[in-house]
Amino acid sequence: MTMSLGFRFEEERRHLPMEGAFKEGGMRRSYWSRQVITVLIGLAIAIGGCQKATEQEEGAELRGTVRVSGAWALYPMMVRWGEEFHNIYPQVTFDISAGGAGKGMADALGGLVDIGMVSREIYPEEIKQGAFWVPVTKDAVVATVNEDNPVLQDLLGRGMSQEILEGIWITGDITTWGEVVGRSDVAYEIHIYTRSDACGAAQTWAHYLGGYAQEDLIGLAVYGDPGLAEAVSQDPLGIGYNNLNFAYAAATGKPVAGIKILPLDLNANGRLDEEESFYETKGELMEAIATGIYPSPPARALNLVTPGQPTGLTRAFMVWILTEGQRYVEEVGYIPLPKEHLEEGLRKLE
Repeated sequence: MTMSLGFRFEEERRHLPMEGAFKEGGMRRSYWSRQVITVLIGLAIAIGGCQKATEQEEGAELRGTVRVSGAWALYPMMVRWGEEFHNIYPQVTFDISAGGAGKGMADALGGLVDIGMVSREIYPEEIKQGAFWVPVTKDAVVATVNEDNPVLQDLLGRGMSQEILEGIWITGDITTWGEVVGRSDVAYEIHIYTRSDACGAAQTWAHYLGGYAQEDLIGLAVYGDPGLAEAVSQDPLGIGYNNLNFAYAAATGKPVAGIKILPLDLNANGRLDEEESFYETKGELMEAIATGIYPSPPARALNLVTPGQPTGLTRAFMVWILTEGQRYVEEVGYIPLPKEHLEEGLRKLE
């Protein structure tokens, strides 16, 4: 999926205030007249130079294309940031594509894009290769099941413990929905789905299940966040996981058609307590993430990565994201980072 936006404008011509005010004539000019002319022209040049410097500082001279690729988790937010930044600076355009955190990191380190979107922690080997990063917002991964799951009411009443989820995705010891909810009369097989692309969602989910990696997750591999949500929505026996903004519909704040969010039994007591029940709407879950009730992982910070310290337009855009751009975070359905984390990111960009 790719988003491009932008228009081309001709720069308005600017003239020095005194341009053409003095012309050589046939008359002899005095020494003092020449000095006055020289001073006036010098002032005009100085004023023009100051105006240009001020405009550059304020971003009026920003132009060019910012190329971005990577995590599906950040894609909706980056599209919005690109739109708003372009509205302010029409001569800046964006080429934004989603393809997974692994692609974003590889593209950034390989110089194929200016910014990579990475929805996981940055690995030491990536830092050694020159990866520079700042966290810009936060979201979470949630488990999903089909709305026609044969034991849906049991699932919503009990939730799933970390141990049960590990038994499904990692060890493969739990294979039926009856085993999940403790009903021997239910023999329906669990259809497990995971991600085929190297992505932060899978890595984060595997980490939550017990410190594992994406490669440890079993199941039918599906490409991308939308693909995984679609697979579960079409399979009554399916189970999967999605980033927050692909599990809930933007227009309604409810789970996307065909799926239900699988609640986590955080205290592993075999029932979903009132304080663990916050999945009905995206807003409720966002509040639980922001207050730390929903654990990290599977909640996590989302990062922007560049090949070394960013400069020029790329740096200006990233600084704007950490400042003015934060006003759009909750509106798009993400969780703001603490102020001190944003300030730390700005210090890194200095």
